[in-house]
Amino acid sequence: MSKVYLSYNNIVSSYGFNSASAIQNISNEVSGLQLVDDKNILPNPFYSSRIPQDELEGKYQDLHPEEKHTRLEKMLLVSLADTIKQSGLEINQRVGLIISTTKGNIDVLENGSDFPEERAYLASLGEKIKSFFGFQNDAIVLSNACVSGVLALTVAKRFINQNTFDHVFVVGGDLVTEFILSGFNAFQALSNEPCRPYCKTRTGINIGEVAASVLVTKDSTKLVNESVVALGEASCNDANHISGPSRTGEGLHRSVESALKQAKVYPEHIDYISAHGTATNFNDEMEAIAFNRSGLQNTPLNSLKGYFGHTLGASGLLETIIGMHSLNQNTLFASLGFRELGVSEPLHIIETTTPKEISTFLKTASGFGGCNTAAIFQKVSE
Repeated sequence: MSKVYLSYNNIVSSYGFNSASAIQNISNEVSGLQLVDDKNILPNPFYSSRIPQDELEGKYQDLHPEEKHTRLEKMLLVSLADTIKQSGLEINQRVGLIISTTKGNIDVLENGSDFPEERAYLASLGEKIKSFFGFQNDAIVLSNACVSGVLALTVAKRFINQNTFDHVFVVGGDLVTEFILSGFNAFQALSNEPCRPYCKTRTGINIGEVAASVLVTKDSTKLVNESVVALGEASCNDANHISGPSRTGEGLHRSVESALKQAKVYPEHIDYISAHGTATNFNDEMEAIAFNRSGLQNTPLNSLKGYFGHTLGASGLLETIIGMHSLNQNTLFASLGFRELGVSEPLHIIETTTPKEISTFLKTASGFGGCNTAAIFQKVSE
């Protein structure tokens, strides 16, 4: 079975319109979260990271669109256009497209939308992205709660191993909207201050928005400095609750164990964990239990939610790309906002951005409905 690589990549975020801008700010421990007072989407002020609309519109117009696109479609198009351009690949039958999102064009259902309600269908979103770039295969739109982003990478890896495609472009994104914020607010999960994953003083989640994209390929000539090999991956649903994670961490633990087995590595070979870390009590506690069950309690761990907030179906993809750059820079990025451990089991939280020789990381994600995904990535040079 040939190696599968993650290569060219792009992050569109509150930091800017490329991966370098995000990595620079993360390296300097600068949060992208800002206090937002927009009563059109939430009665009270809230912390979020949002992409500047005027700048997004400018980047989108540079693509010379021939029809109107929704805000999310613009984000996805801008990110993916950059990654496709970097790769220099010709779009043909051997090139696939996977889109990860939790709610897609949910904003078209709001009052005053310029788009028909049918645009909210995920198939419509897929068709718009496919047709813009001229992909010859139908877009695969993957929507599996908050594991969607990292799950899309594992599905791309499987397609390549099955010889369905030689290359797969993965792009993901979600919006900050009234629908999404009101949902988390109904759970009483939103924090009125920047989130602090795993911290004793945490008060809840922040919601953010990004678009991110990456090339998944078996072609070793299509690599960049931050490229990684996808060693192993696994998904498991614990079937615990529609919104609550397993109290024993069962699904995440099984996902990690299966990913380690496929990658043929042991817990001690993992240099750090890019965890889900939403800063909600149930999620953080579940992860702590699962990581301890998997023998990873001493492995350096961060959550990137303090920089972007929770970006839903894009989060796993976004955080994997940042993990790629972390390996390339031999740097452990701080878990921003952490002060004092607030879970029942020990964890090794990365409190300060630290230079360290690292080669392998574990990315995990968990979401509503009991879904869990784990994936292991390694520097190409290893």
